[in-house]
Amino acid sequence: MLPRKYAPLAFGFIVSGLMSLLVSGISTLRVIGLAPGWWSQWLHSWTAAWLIAFPGVLLVAPLAQRLVERLVASGEPR
Repeated sequence: MLPRKYAPLAFGFIVSGLMSLLVSGISTLRVIGLAPGWWSQWLHSWTAAWLIAFPGVLLVAPLAQRLVERLVASGEPR
């Protein structure tokens, strides 16, 4: 188990990994189809995407959290 202070890092790692896996898989499939070597190409694309996505999520997540806090009701009646 990780200490609570690492929660944002773990969240960014998991979210960026899953989203880059999904997006790179769809993109690779659209470009080359289910051709021989598709799996290998997808893994290479995913690795490159995750290297960019992970630090990107860590930088953008605090901004996104602040925007969500402004968009969502505080729980108190108006």
